[in-house]
Formats: sequence, C-alpha cells, structure tokens
Amino acid sequence: MNRAKFKEGLQIRREVLGNEYVDKAISQMDEFSRPLQELVTEYCWGTVWARPELPRKIRSIINLAMLTALNRPHELKIHIRGALNNGCTKEEIREVLLQTAIYCGVPAAVDSFRVMKEVFAQLEG
Repeated sequence: MNRAKFKEGLQIRREVLGNEYVDKAISQMDEFSRPLQELVTEYCWGTVWARPELPRKIRSIINLAMLTALNRPHELKIHIRGALNNGCTKEEIREVLLQTAIYCGVPAAVDSFRVMKEVFAQLEG
C-alpha cells in the first residue's frame, strides 16, 4: 500500500463524504475487510479523486449518473451528500437524475429520485 496516497485519499474522502461516514466505515473495518477499505481509500480517493483535471463537483455529477445506471442506491445516497459537499445544488442533482431517465431508464431515475428525496429530508429534518 502507498501510505502517501492512502493519507491523501483519506483526507479527500473525509472532505467529500464527511467525517461521520468515513469514521464509521473505518471503525467497522476488520482484518477481512481491511484490504477493501485500503483499496478504496488509496486508489479511488487518493489516486483518481486527487487528480486535478476534473473538479470534485464534476466528479460527483458523474458518480450520480453512474450509480443510478448501476442501480446502487446505498452508494447513491452517500454520493448525493458528497455532491452537496462538493458544491452541487439540489436543482443540479435533480437535473442529473432527470438526464439519467433518458439514458439509464425511467425506473432507474425513479429509484434515484426516491433516494434523493430521502437524503434531502434527512438533511433538512
């Protein structure tokens, strides 16, 4: 494991997803799941998310579309919060999900809208 990339990835992961989420993920790590958490933190966050060619807001928009296409509601919920942390507005998130209805299918977008409403309600309540 590249310790520098892991450390950078952990910082970016915290900035995007929040300390509470990252602390929970790390605290639930055991010897079996440790390699996955290390891979995600070092590679996804420390290598790809750290690249300067795309701003975090754009990376978040891409993630929302891909997670809708892949039907990954748990990850979508996390990344909606991350998109808000990265400067996306609720209206921009809505527009991304509307766009997914065209290219990923209406059922996928309907599910993602459901997740979006749940996240917004949690944040407002």
